[in-house]
Amino acid sequence: MIEHEATETLDVTGQNCPMPVVKTKQRIDDLDPGEVLEVLATDPGSMSDVAGWADTTDGVELLGQEEGEDVFTHYVRKTE
Repeated sequence: MIEHEATETLDVTGQNCPMPVVKTKQRIDDLDPGEVLEVLATDPGSMSDVAGWADTTDGVELLGQEEGEDVFTHYVRKTE
């Protein structure tokens, strides 16, 4: 299990693509640089979607992802 000190938690369980990424972007925009957003999703596609979004978006860093039994957890840091 990955432990990151999350500043905020965003619950997008029950929402399918593209909403986990859309909501993550909206919430990360409200954070200060250095803060970490924990995203809880039930869409298996969120694993690749969030990773792809973080890779192609300036100002964010994907710290890690966890695949749970029913929930996928993503940790995204705002870098700028």
